[in-house]
Amino acid sequence: MTPQNPSPITAHSPNGLANVEQEIARACNEARRDRASVTLIAVSKTFAADAIVPAIEAGQRVFGENRVQEAKAKWPGLMASYPGLALHLIGPLQSNKAKEAVALFDAIHSVDRPSICEALAKEIESQKRRPQLFVQLNTGEEPQKAGVAPGEADAFIASCRDKYGLQVSGLMCIPPVDDAPAPHFALTAKIAARNGLKNLSMGMSADFAIAIQFGATHVRVGSAIFGHR
Repeated sequence: MTPQNPSPITAHSPNGLANVEQEIARACNEARRDRASVTLIAVSKTFAADAIVPAIEAGQRVFGENRVQEAKAKWPGLMASYPGLALHLIGPLQSNKAKEAVALFDAIHSVDRPSICEALAKEIESQKRRPQLFVQLNTGEEPQKAGVAPGEADAFIASCRDKYGLQVSGLMCIPPVDDAPAPHFALTAKIAARNGLKNLSMGMSADFAIAIQFGATHVRVGSAIFGHR
């Protein structure tokens, strides 16, 4: 039986990917934004390579992982088989993993303390490789969560640039699970704007459409594409 409304993105992919693509397009249309202004990061953490391949073959090119070691185990082979993929580190980074992170990832979304800045600056200079860097904010100031407090963000961004020579691409945030996400997205966008940062990594499976309304340039979507872990 021929599927209705076939499209290239759904040819070999989980239905979730097609649904997410449609929702991104709808959110962009409502926000009067170009669909190309939003990068979908398919969060593949904890999923094996054979679960990721259908999304790659459907046209998805940007993926997110939480841990350096897990990414090292599965992505070099996938990248060799499918040229043109981009890999983003969206989880916390330990300074002793900076060397491996700079070598493997095209973007790092979790810059949040001086020790990370120092380690990244050293490896970027050594490897002559410059992944995109996002400063992670802790907009809810949750003690159990990584990230820079909003009140300290301007000084930290300036330190990244002036003390460590890092090229900060944008900001990342993860709103508290029990809070309405919109105020956190608005605050992140405000801090980015006053620091001249164009990229906003915000929005996950439950709230990426709202994040797009507030200017997200990168949305990190896992369960809505691959299913629950």
